[in-house]
Amino acid sequence: MVKLKEWLDNNLKGDPIIWGIVILLSIISILVVYSATGSLAYRKMGGNTEAYLIKHGTLVLVSLVVMWAVHNIPYKYFSKLSLFALWVSIPLLFITYLFGSTINEASRWITIPIINQAFQPSDLAKLALIAAVAGMLAKRQRSIKDFQGTFVPIIIWIGIICLLIGIANMSTAVMLLATCLLLMFIGRVPMKYLLIVCMVGAFALSTAIFMGQRGGVFFYRIEKFLSKEEQEIPYQAQHSYIAIATGGITGKGPGKSEQRNVLPHPYSDFIYAIIIEEYGLIGGGAVLFLYLALLYRGMRVVAISTRPFGGLLSAGLSFALVIQAMINMAVAVGLIPITGLPLPMISMGGTSLIFTGISLGIILSISRGDHEDAFPTEVKTVRKMAKVA
Repeated sequence: MVKLKEWLDNNLKGDPIIWGIVILLSIISILVVYSATGSLAYRKMGGNTEAYLIKHGTLVLVSLVVMWAVHNIPYKYFSKLSLFALWVSIPLLFITYLFGSTINEASRWITIPIINQAFQPSDLAKLALIAAVAGMLAKRQRSIKDFQGTFVPIIIWIGIICLLIGIANMSTAVMLLATCLLLMFIGRVPMKYLLIVCMVGAFALSTAIFMGQRGGVFFYRIEKFLSKEEQEIPYQAQHSYIAIATGGITGKGPGKSEQRNVLPHPYSDFIYAIIIEEYGLIGGGAVLFLYLALLYRGMRVVAISTRPFGGLLSAGLSFALVIQAMINMAVAVGLIPITGLPLPMISMGGTSLIFTGISLGIILSISRGDHEDAFPTEVKTVRKMAKVA
């Protein structure tokens, strides 16, 4: 037991609570996705339900390995890497829009030829923009009110990336704009500049709606959501509500969902409804608590951070993950119109799991580095002497 604790201390650094939350969500993901893909396996795999279990379990494991690898990298390097990733994201988003794989009338994916795995450039662009905005704000804290030198470069990047993402994925673009606004608010950007960001963001998103692939779907979903007539409720929402209503307090039990057989995408967009149906309000509340705890620990890293970039980056990534989770859960319970955002760390996915692992690895890297930097020199010396002894 002592050796296990020593190994964990040496290899799993950073905030231990975040590690625990991620492991719990990963276990929940494997259990729920295995249940939710039952009917899909019968349609596409001839009843081989273990095929999706193995595939998803492998991706979850890979995301955990990626998270562990990233958390060993000093987070200061992500400032320079983010700018490079932004420049790479722009042509990738254009290529995806023109030649990408079309699913549900939207070109959001590029299929990687050798491994035949779908890749969403918006995941890369989202991560890169948050890190780049955090880096630009951190470097310009002393001149934060300089409109031309500090603010203009930030707003140009936000406008371009949100426009390109919004053409095919409006929900992700809106979420990214909200995350950047929160990040700039934490970074002490004057309120009048934040209002300008809102206007520029609204213009970029409006342009994306009218020139993009999903403008009609965007207005249709809002119209259906605002409609008061029962027959106007979308098919997905109806069965999501049925799953939640029949789940009760304790749920039907693992693997006993009925709506997974009729609900579109029960393993991704509506996986939270399956969680409540099988595990009840207790299970749904536990998942919600885990995400709120993740946000709290991420913001705690901000509070103890000794460098502006680390604190801002942790705040941005934490907000992005939890806002996406809240949107997914709000869609399932009918609080907002239907979107296509998966539940981070739980929904079945390919590269989205990997990029979620990268984001969590960066947060852990910040918590690891700042914890060490926060110790006085005397405490570091004592630790070194204790290791030698």
